[in-house]
Amino acid sequence: MDELGSLREWRAEVPEPGAEWVGPERRRLLARMREGRRAPVRRLLVIGALGAAAAVAVPAFWPQSLTREPAASPAVVRLDSGVVLARAAEVANGRKSPTVPLPTQWHYTKTLDKQPISDTIKTREQWNRYDGMQAAFFDENGELRVSPEENPLDANDDDLSPMRYDAKLRELPTNPEKLLAKITGDRHWIRGAHEEGVPRTVEPDDDRAYRVIMLYLSRYGSMPPRLEAAMFRALALIPGVRIEQGLTDAAGRSGLGVWRDRPGGTAPYRQYEILDPATYRFLGRRTVWLKDEWHPDLREPVVRKGAVWATALLASTIVDRPGQRG
Repeated sequence: MDELGSLREWRAEVPEPGAEWVGPERRRLLARMREGRRAPVRRLLVIGALGAAAAVAVPAFWPQSLTREPAASPAVVRLDSGVVLARAAEVANGRKSPTVPLPTQWHYTKTLDKQPISDTIKTREQWNRYDGMQAAFFDENGELRVSPEENPLDANDDDLSPMRYDAKLRELPTNPEKLLAKITGDRHWIRGAHEEGVPRTVEPDDDRAYRVIMLYLSRYGSMPPRLEAAMFRALALIPGVRIEQGLTDAAGRSGLGVWRDRPGGTAPYRQYEILDPATYRFLGRRTVWLKDEWHPDLREPVVRKGAVWATALLASTIVDRPGQRG
């Protein structure tokens, strides 16, 4: 294998989406970063936070990133994505079928977040009741806070309760081609959440299919094995999917970095979805800036080349009550 050639190719600039896509994606990422700075109360499943963030949120970086030194880029080797995804499908197909949770059970998650402007790694624990009626978290004083009974999430919003999410997931076919058609034609994913004052846009089918499949794979706890295998096979059918070895998440775990080379101009960053190299379970995300990112109102880069934003999913399980960790 020509590893130097692979590294040179990896470092080449990748296409950037047009202006009609960059603006909304920047706003989505800004919302995600702001969420990381406050305790979660109402949001049970934020699509932008789990699978749609693809661009940098400029205002969140301004005060600190001007003097931030770039982080070192990991040494990576590109792999044959078709071979890797075929193997991932085999492994997934051999898993045991999970039990469908009861409406009154809770989905517990523990995540790490290391943003590019800070050396601090933030830990977040959250409990979402399976029927979407309550959420729980630890406040700044270490006390468990449980939200009161609420109405279910708005059916027209971009959020889904765990129960509604799983019901939608289980409607998907296990044939890879039919699965892609179902996802790309699903009005929920086409419509998504709408931000007031932002023109409504519809992303290309391949972009939406990749985004939604990676979202599903990041919430693997209740997915039937045959469907998970179909997800990997469908991913292999999407143009531009690349896989590299040697990417680390916020917990320092090394895995397989999945990303998509999209047609269009040049993007300043690359976002990886990191999978465990043995189990192919989702580990976290890693966004690497491939060049300095500028803002017209500033004389220094907002984010410097080599900066890294990493997350890690440490736990994702069903428990009987808030505060329980499985």
